[in-house]
Amino acid sequence: MVTELGTKADPRTDRITVNGRPLPVVTDLQYIILNKPVGVVTTLSDPEGRPTVRDLLHGVRARVFPVGRLDYHSAGLLLLTNDGELALRLTHPRYGIAKTYRVKVRGLPDEGALQRLREGVYIDGGKTAPAQVRVLEVRDRKARLEITVREGRRREIRQMCERVGLPVEKLVRIQLGPLSLGKLAPGAHRELTMKEIGVLRAAVGLL
Repeated sequence: MVTELGTKADPRTDRITVNGRPLPVVTDLQYIILNKPVGVVTTLSDPEGRPTVRDLLHGVRARVFPVGRLDYHSAGLLLLTNDGELALRLTHPRYGIAKTYRVKVRGLPDEGALQRLREGVYIDGGKTAPAQVRVLEVRDRKARLEITVREGRRREIRQMCERVGLPVEKLVRIQLGPLSLGKLAPGAHRELTMKEIGVLRAAVGLL
């Protein structure tokens, strides 16, 4: 019996009654990974009539919401869920969840530019947190980089690269915390496995 206000319970594991009547068990939490293509907005509706991520969720009946954003010109891993606490923790700077991107830039990054990205550059009036950066390939005056950040600023990767003279041509998110995009095709989605849900929740202290 609960006699103190503010006491927390988990409706998925605890039997909760009010005036002797059990509350319905919440079993509809859903976790979807989507490979968002370029040209799709990360919203559930768009006043300009552009394609949205909801348009790609064929067969998903639950109302799920994007965790974070990928801009219109970016692609890759997007998590959608109705697990509000998980979504909050994955996006809150306090938890420092890593996000990894494959980035194609114009120009050849020298060691100075790479070091600036690693140490942080000033965008939107503040300095970015240190990032992990490695060069994957250099060809025809262009480079492919892998960049990992732990912040969630708007258009952060694009602004960082532009600040050091490396305009972004292509940007794909390949990892969110322990969750990887893998071989999921552009525009396709799937439900997370129980193991993926477990490690994702563990990463933000929910297990």
